[in-house]
Amino acid sequence: MDDARDDRRTTRPAVRNDLSGTVTGPVVQSAAIHGGVHLHTGPLPPPAPRQLPPRPAHLAGRTQEIAALSRLTGTDAGSVVMLCGPAGVGKSALARWWAHEVRAGFPGGQLYVDLGGYGATGPLDPGDALGAFLRALGLASEQIPGSLAERTALYRTVTADTPLLLLLDDAYSAAQVRPLLPTSASVVLVTSRRRLTGLVADGARMVDVRPLPPADSMRLLSRVVGDVRIDREGRSAGELAELCGGLPLALTVAAGRLAARPFLSVRTMVADLADENERLTRLAGPDDVPVRTVFDVSYRDLSPQAAALYRRLSLHPGNDFGPGLATALVGADRVARTVTFDVLGELLGVSLLEEIDEERFRFHDLLRLHARETAEKSDDPVDRRAALLTILEYYLAAARNADQAVTPYRRRLPYTFRQPLGVVPEFTDRAEALAWLTREQANLVQAGRAALDNGYPELAWLLSDALWPLLLYVKNYQLRLEVDRRGVAAARAWGNIWAEADMLKRLSRASMRVGAYDDAELHGRAAVERYREAGDVRGGIDAREGLASLYLETGREEEAGRLLVDVLAENRALGEPRSVGLTCVNLAALRTRSGRTEEALSLLAEARKIFTDLGEVDPYNAARVSIGLASAHLGGGDLDAAERAAADAADRMTALGSANERAEALTLLGEIAERRGDVATARQHLTEALAAFVSLASPRARDVATRLDRAGQAGAERAE
Repeated sequence: MDDARDDRRTTRPAVRNDLSGTVTGPVVQSAAIHGGVHLHTGPLPPPAPRQLPPRPAHLAGRTQEIAALSRLTGTDAGSVVMLCGPAGVGKSALARWWAHEVRAGFPGGQLYVDLGGYGATGPLDPGDALGAFLRALGLASEQIPGSLAERTALYRTVTADTPLLLLLDDAYSAAQVRPLLPTSASVVLVTSRRRLTGLVADGARMVDVRPLPPADSMRLLSRVVGDVRIDREGRSAGELAELCGGLPLALTVAAGRLAARPFLSVRTMVADLADENERLTRLAGPDDVPVRTVFDVSYRDLSPQAAALYRRLSLHPGNDFGPGLATALVGADRVARTVTFDVLGELLGVSLLEEIDEERFRFHDLLRLHARETAEKSDDPVDRRAALLTILEYYLAAARNADQAVTPYRRRLPYTFRQPLGVVPEFTDRAEALAWLTREQANLVQAGRAALDNGYPELAWLLSDALWPLLLYVKNYQLRLEVDRRGVAAARAWGNIWAEADMLKRLSRASMRVGAYDDAELHGRAAVERYREAGDVRGGIDAREGLASLYLETGREEEAGRLLVDVLAENRALGEPRSVGLTCVNLAALRTRSGRTEEALSLLAEARKIFTDLGEVDPYNAARVSIGLASAHLGGGDLDAAERAAADAADRMTALGSANERAEALTLLGEIAERRGDVATARQHLTEALAAFVSLASPRARDVATRLDRAGQAGAERAE
């Protein structure tokens, strides 16, 4: 028996189960099968859906947005993230790129649907999207119920235990998206031109997709066109990126044209797009969606009131604006101001405007062109001109209110407003008014240009005039030259001799401050003559005092002295205390320079009493008295009194926001410290003063830099 068993072991083949490869169905394993085998199994499970569109061929930058996506989706609880931004900004490309980066983490599948929020056929019904999703998840059509509620419930059941990656592209509304949100720990990306605030209330997070910065715009051009061509014409490529406004749609259209035509230079493309009236037309290729078309779709979705505001805002000459201007263009009064915010909210909601700061709004450059084109097609020229006049008058009304708050002592020409302006800013104090003028400086300057260019010379002059408080306190002399020159041109176009005289007087002083002494004297003498023609004695005295300051600046001290003495006597005769105080300050500067310290101090004491008696009417010139006192005491050798006066001036000018005069006070403090041998303190004050003068492009920077070098050399000598 043992031998027999041994024999069987050696003659019967061994039986072993083995399985390799990929198994997609049932497997039967057996040593030997005799007869038929009948298997009863269910249908094969459907493959997990892999519906993502291809990864975009070109993506540049977006590091901040990608980091935000990773941060907001980096939990196990599931998340909904919306990518919001204007048409053509690259929301869908970014979403597709990021989805491909993370898809391996979702073995349950990836679902995609184009919700057609701004498509030609209108938004996709969420019930239809659910039907497509359920079929992709393995349900047969006959298993899918008809109503939206039933489909939603079934979808949530099917996805309850399966984390998915969903990309819901071009959503129109929160109501369209909500039924498509699974209950599992899934990640849902939503792209939309609209800010779907309803989803935010449900817990969704929002990532703003903005135009590309210049460097990333250049990278995108390089990836489509090639590094060699873009590097070879780097300057022109930068101009092309700027003309496209960092909008990936526009950049890829332009780059596609260049790639298709190897011998077309970037410079030629830039020349093609330079004409604003043709830019949107030329940003289209035979196979491209025109940039204009994607903007048109967003525009057509607006209410009539929002569409009208969109068109009117295209006439705004500046870059950004506040709600007050929009209120004037909407026509809302104080009670109905909320209407303006509703309309602005609609434009923001579809990304036709962007909010860049609290209650500050602007167009993307290409959207501004689209809005302007649309206005030209839709609105009568008379209506467009009325809208422009509303914009200009709004800025004038607000600027005059600010001017009155800062410099209440100034003479102003009357103006009759022609347009209803709604809510115009009013100011309770000087600091608030100066802050508004500073914030709106660029808009006020551009409004003055637009007024002169469009045949409103009176408005152009008044806008230049209303900028005076800002020019007085900030001392940006290049800006002052531009504003004053335009003021002179506007006065001449207007035919107002007094207005021309007043602006020539200002232009003379600005020219002197930048060292253009011949121009300063020419304009100053012309101002004296125009005031004489206008019969304005007061103005003529002011203009002659300006000439005296010029003579003092250029070393003609004897002429300056004679003129200032005459002007002071005339001011006393007119009985205008403030004018007397100003002339005392100017004559004291001459006496200090001549070494006549006691006379200077006497004049400054008179000026201080005058400005003290005036109260808060003119704090700027009251602080200038302290600068004069510091200089006079320094000249007389009283360093303690000089330091007290200079410190007082610095504090006052700091409080007033006058950087130039604060720098003058710091320069005096530096000189006082240098006289005392305190080189470290001198250098500290002079360094701060130099930084201020440099930022203001003031010619004084050169003098202070020389003094700072001298202080450094003195310190080095002491160290030795």
